[in-house]
Amino acid sequence: MQDEIQLIKQAQKGDQLAFEQLVYRYDRQVLNIAMSFRNSEDDAQDIYQEVFLRVFRGLKNFQFKSEFSTWLFRITTNVCISFKTRKERYSHQSLDEQIGNDEDDIRTRSDLIESDSSVAKETELNENQQYINEALEKLPAQQKLAFTMKYFDGYKIKEIAEMMQCTEGTVKRYLFNASGKMKEQLKHVIEV
Repeated sequence: MQDEIQLIKQAQKGDQLAFEQLVYRYDRQVLNIAMSFRNSEDDAQDIYQEVFLRVFRGLKNFQFKSEFSTWLFRITTNVCISFKTRKERYSHQSLDEQIGNDEDDIRTRSDLIESDSSVAKETELNENQQYINEALEKLPAQQKLAFTMKYFDGYKIKEIAEMMQCTEGTVKRYLFNASGKMKEQLKHVIEV
């Protein structure tokens, strides 16, 4: 196997085979990260394609200021987050849509809205989720990725270290720093 730096330089010059070898080196990790964000194989495949399309387009601008894997995982994280935001934006559900499988218990979404207090609670939950998302966005990419995989997707530290290609100690440091920053960002929202 060729040295990664050489592969990158060849791919930057338009060598398709070199680019394919880079993709092959990281495709499983990118797919795993995408799955950890979306828990849907179809969505993960869409994210995977978008990531490598962005890598292909942006590779000529890669300047070796960081590891290629760091750059790639930053792109992966950004695509996952923007995919989630885009997906939520376009997934409005009709209040008249029927839900339930039982013929005796077919209801619409509007039937499930019990009172103004349940709407208020849901609004508060949505606002809190927005604050959490905003706080997550302020985290550095590696911290955001580690935090999301640990606390939202339930990965173990060892699994995160493997996907991020770093030590477990590094993941723990990312998590510690991210948790501190999240607490600081959210102190006005929740009692810490």
